[in-house]
Amino acid sequence: MRLRPQGVLLILCGAALLRIALFSELYLRYVKEGLRPYLVISGVALIALGLVGMISRGQEGDEDEYEHEAHDGDAQEAYAGHGQDTHSGHDHDHTRNPRIAWLLTAPALALLLFPPPALGSYSAGREEARVAAQGTGTFPELPAGDPVDLTLGEFASRAEWDTGASMKGRTVRLTGFVTRDDDGTWYIARLLVTCCAADAQALKVQIRDADAPAADAWVTVTGTWRPTAKPGSDAARPVLDAASVKRVSAPSDPYEKR
Repeated sequence: MRLRPQGVLLILCGAALLRIALFSELYLRYVKEGLRPYLVISGVALIALGLVGMISRGQEGDEDEYEHEAHDGDAQEAYAGHGQDTHSGHDHDHTRNPRIAWLLTAPALALLLFPPPALGSYSAGREEARVAAQGTGTFPELPAGDPVDLTLGEFASRAEWDTGASMKGRTVRLTGFVTRDDDGTWYIARLLVTCCAADAQALKVQIRDADAPAADAWVTVTGTWRPTAKPGSDAARPVLDAASVKRVSAPSDPYEKR
């Protein structure tokens, strides 16, 4: 059976999908958790299509070779008495696919061996956050006990829109990756996804009173909210006065969900 680049390309893409969705949790870098079954089904389907295509093309190749040999035999008999070259009237090309087509498998092979990382500080630095709450108002009280674990979306919403100042005097704990401005201001950030990484929106909280770790490092910051302006105004920003900054491992699911 002769290998065809089309079949190999489908098999490599299918294997890459199964690697990130079935045998690991890498798929969470790109899509929401609920889409995992669809990725697995797609990977199996691509591999099946690639195998079917290669088998069918292999059978066609065997039939073509048989017909080609029969044609050559008839031609040799027809022209034997005339001393003519049986191959002078046509050119036999046994290669249906140009070799350059194999280059198409390189991106699929790279995807299989080196899955792209999750979006990080580069993406966060180029898009401002869209907070979950659109409009001022009072928010529910925070749970009892300090520190209170909040997502960046929860912290940003309360910092920018909560007229009741529910975070005043409370110690909160946030986790995200580090991103920095050119002037040295630094933030912890996470990306909010609705469906997949393609629609990601940045959530950022400015950190004060602490030195900035390296960009893209994951940290947990414990501290207190610093009011910056009247809730709902353009000057209201999510700012945290840090009491401690701790390096942590990147979570398996790096994104916040709506």
